[in-house]
Amino acid sequence: MTALALFDLDGTLLEGDSDHAFGQFMVRLGWADAEVFARANDRFYADYLAGRLDMHAYVAFATSAWRERDARELQRALDAFVDEVIRPWLHPEALALVQRHRDAGDRIAIVTATNEVVTRPIAALFGVETLIATELERDARGRVTGAIRGTPSYREGKIDRVTAWLESGGQRCEDFERCIFYSDSTNDLPLLERVSHPVATNPGPALERIAVERGWPILRLFDS
Repeated sequence: MTALALFDLDGTLLEGDSDHAFGQFMVRLGWADAEVFARANDRFYADYLAGRLDMHAYVAFATSAWRERDARELQRALDAFVDEVIRPWLHPEALALVQRHRDAGDRIAIVTATNEVVTRPIAALFGVETLIATELERDARGRVTGAIRGTPSYREGKIDRVTAWLESGGQRCEDFERCIFYSDSTNDLPLLERVSHPVATNPGPALERIAVERGWPILRLFDS
């Protein structure tokens, strides 16, 4: 059987954090307070980097800037965000990595803690259909409520979400010749330790130290 290739998104395939950047974009649009929102956005991002992010509090905060907006207005904002912020973060090496797995016939998924609204158009840029992202609760009108639906794909939650996705098709990670996970962050240690082939990709210093200690391959996609 072919390999299973799982990719973290922010800092791994993208040279930046799409979740934090979308918050900054909300400030640029005037949809969020330039001082209060930006300061809180930075604080949540620092919590994420430190591995102590409260995902439920963060999603309630992050979606507050746009969840009451008209769907067409939000879509225009997302389109502008992708064009102005995300496309400059796309590197040929990252696109080529995904394409190599696609050419090999591997099963591919992006597994990210960032919410589905922000990341769906980004996954499309990579040509990846399977996106395992933090899902947002919606009300009877289909509007985002600010709550998370199900298990957020963050830390140990990534294992739960990947397992559920595979089981829905009658598979397990062990069914593949190789189960590969590319990530830059120690937040992803639970899933990196679960797969057969962890790859520290553009790792931060903490993950790089762990990768060296454990003999994991280190891949750098963004070096000039």
